Amino acid sequence: MLASYLHKELIEAGCDEAGRGCLAGAVFAASVVLPKDFSCEELNDSKQLSDVQRYRLREIIKKEALAWALGIASPAEIDRINILNASLLAMHRAIAQLTVIPEHLLIDGNRFKPYPNIPHTCIVKGDGKYLSIAAASVLAKTYRDDYMMQLHREFDRYAWDRNKGYPTPAHRAGIMQYGVTPYHRMTFTLLPDKRQLEIPFES
Repeated sequence: MLASYLHKELIEAGCDEAGRGCLAGAVFAASVVLPKDFSCEELNDSKQLSDVQRYRLREIIKKEALAWALGIASPAEIDRINILNASLLAMHRAIAQLTVIPEHLLIDGNRFKPYPNIPHTCIVKGDGKYLSIAAASVLAKTYRDDYMMQLHREFDRYAWDRNKGYPTPAHRAGIMQYGVTPYHRMTFTLLPDKRQLEIPFES
């Protein structure tokens, strides 16, 4: 069972991201403030859940959370400031949009850039330890999946409906055959032999 909070006396927001390891698409982050008495046995790290579970939980989280918000950093921003900084930027953007101002932040992982005037605690594998981080992981993952499905309808040659932008053989085969799109992260190793920069996108 995941913990409800780290500091019972504080308004806590859990934060997590999705899409750091992808070759294409934006990185998404979410921040969630849950009631102290929130309980949901099914809620867990989004990677441990099925698609059906994640989308069912998304509706529960949106209904019962005191506040929730998303933040996004684009592929161009990822290329410009690197994926770690872009992930932290997306988290900051999510926190900035919360309608309830948190007094403490629970951050999944071991790295974070301090958010102005709000202390934080980094928790390795926090999405499997705290409900608010798990909730943020579910929102970030499902909304990013929705976004990648939209991109797939624009560029259907890369199997983004199945791989969501991650470096699968089908995705890399698409890059090899058709080149890159405006959504690919050009600072990533798109192909193992790094020929990606020589392959323009064929419309």
